[in-house]
Parts: sequence; structure tokens; C-alpha cells
Amino acid sequence: MSHSEVTTESRAVRVLLITAAGGVVTLFLLLPLMAVFIEALRKGWEVFFEALRDEAALSAVKLTLTAAAISVPMNTLFGVAAAWAVTKFRFKGRALLISLIDLPFAVSPVIAGLVWVLLFGSQGWFGEWLEKYDLKIIFALPGIVIATAFVTFPFVARELIPLMESQGSDQEEAAVTLGAGGWKIFWRVTVPNIKWGLLYGILLCNARAMGEFGAVSVVSGHIRGETNTLPLHVEVLYNEYQFSAAFACATLLALLALVTLGIKSAIEHFTGHVANGH
Repeated sequence: MSHSEVTTESRAVRVLLITAAGGVVTLFLLLPLMAVFIEALRKGWEVFFEALRDEAALSAVKLTLTAAAISVPMNTLFGVAAAWAVTKFRFKGRALLISLIDLPFAVSPVIAGLVWVLLFGSQGWFGEWLEKYDLKIIFALPGIVIATAFVTFPFVARELIPLMESQGSDQEEAAVTLGAGGWKIFWRVTVPNIKWGLLYGILLCNARAMGEFGAVSVVSGHIRGETNTLPLHVEVLYNEYQFSAAFACATLLALLALVTLGIKSAIEHFTGHVANGH
């Protein structure tokens, strides 16, 4: 039976729904994306590349990559550990742990940034102690990493928990009866079963880490060439009316989004073929 035979809508209704969906996607996704590239190249390729070669832009790219390179592996380890604990064991506080994992989804990134300022700022709870030992967290790389890690840590865990719950624990239990140890079970049984979901979670986590604005904006101090990540650098350029330079740097974030979308689609396509036995 074809897909059209299991629906009761008329052809006109289906065409209307598809057209409406396509129109919304075009209006809210494709047109803004096209506008970024058009504005970036409005004054020519020379201005475009000059904006990307600017020292402050290179510093922003480096800081963005550094923050992501630190926070994404941290969140990957946490996500795998949390998903393993939640799906393989039943313990007191399990529901609380799941709620805490979802907390960054419910809290505004700006509020999250303010919390870290309250804790580690010069007037914060630990500010005096940090100043005593000449440790700088706020308005420095550690604060940016902490803020980025906070807003992105649910992505890996939330991708793995439903996947591992749907798979159950039959294979792990079978491995235990055959005498396999915990680490061997994890690497030989669990990881192969979750590898595509894990990769998908890491991909989303990395995309959010590189594009995070709110929390990082609060803890960074907006020090040009030092604590501005790429999204913050785009805002600074735009506020200075350097529109071509701002959109040129924004194209890097847009390209990241396109690459993320492409890899996501490839993963879904591959996992779909594997699930269907092809």
C-alpha cells in the first residue's frame, strides 16, 4: 500500500500543506541564510577576505575553537556517563538527575552567565579567594569554557538516553553471563550500539558550543581580540556599522550550520539504511 492510500486528505489539501511548509522554511530559514552571504559579498571578495584576515577576527575564531575543543569532550564524557547511569541502573535520585540534565534547556543562557559571575566574579562568592591566588575565571578563557559547557552539556546525554533505553540491556547481560568485565562490555557492546547517536549528539553539542552567545556574552567582558568569540565579534562589528565585515564573519557560523546539517542528514540516511538491513 502506498503512502497516499493510507491518508484521507485530498490532493489539494496535501499540496496546500506542502506549499505552506515550503513557504515557512523559505521565509524563516533559506532567505535569512541567503541574506547573510549576499550582504557579506556586497562589497566584493577583497573586503570579505580582509574581514576574515583581521587580527580580532582570527582571535575570535581561535577562542571559539578552543572553547569548543574543551567543552565538547567534557560534555561527551558526562553525557555517556549520565546516559549509562540513567538507563542501566535504578537508584534514588534518578528522576532528579534527569531533571538536572534538562536544566540548561529551561534556564536562559543570560541567566546562566549571570550565575557564573555571581560565583566567580570579583564581587562573587569565590571572588576574594580567586583574587588572593591570582586566578581569573570571569572575563577569561575559563569562564567562557564553563559557560559554554553549561549550556551545551544536555545534548549528548539527551541524544543517548532514549536510544539506550530503547535498546535495553539484554546484550550487556548476555556479555556478563559470558564473563566479560565492565570496561570490555562498554567498549565491545555498548559503544558500537550507540556510536551513531553519540556522533549525532557530539555534532549538535559542537554546533551549539561554537554558536553560543548569551552566556558567553555575560562572562566574556567583550574584550576585543582577547575574550570575544566569533558570535560576539559579529555583534561588535555590527554595532560599529561595519556591516560587510560582520556578515563576512557571520558566514563562518552559517557554513558551520550547513556542515552540521549535511553531516546530520548523512548520519540519519546511513542509520536508516542500517536499520532497514541494507
